[in-house]
Amino acid sequence: MNLVDMIQKLKYKCIQGSPDREITTLVYDSRKIVEGSVFVCITGAVSDGHVYAADAAKKGAAAIIAEREVEVPDSMTVIRVEDTRIALAEMSAAYYGYPAEELTTIGITGKKVKTNAT
Repeated sequence: MNLVDMIQKLKYKCIQGSPDREITTLVYDSRKIVEGSVFVCITGAVSDGHVYAADAAKKGAAAIIAEREVEVPDSMTVIRVEDTRIALAEMSAAYYGYPAEELTTIGITGKKVKTNAT
């Protein structure tokens, strides 16, 4: 899948490189990066994904999605977004072909009624 297709619904700024890149996987855990991955830097309670951006580049990631500046080689594509958690959700939906758009939603409402026979 092309990165441009994955980020089309996001408000983003391409800081460096080109968003026209083929992507093999979408990851937020730097230990799972393979050649051609896009790495999303998530800030967590224990660790900050932005710290692992350089490591992601060494492992062969094709692009980095970040909220702030990261130090990576100039050949790496870096996309800046306001919220990487929202970006990860939108990109995941795009990666899997927007499965929620194929769902049919049905709502059933009711009232618990107690009857008394006299």
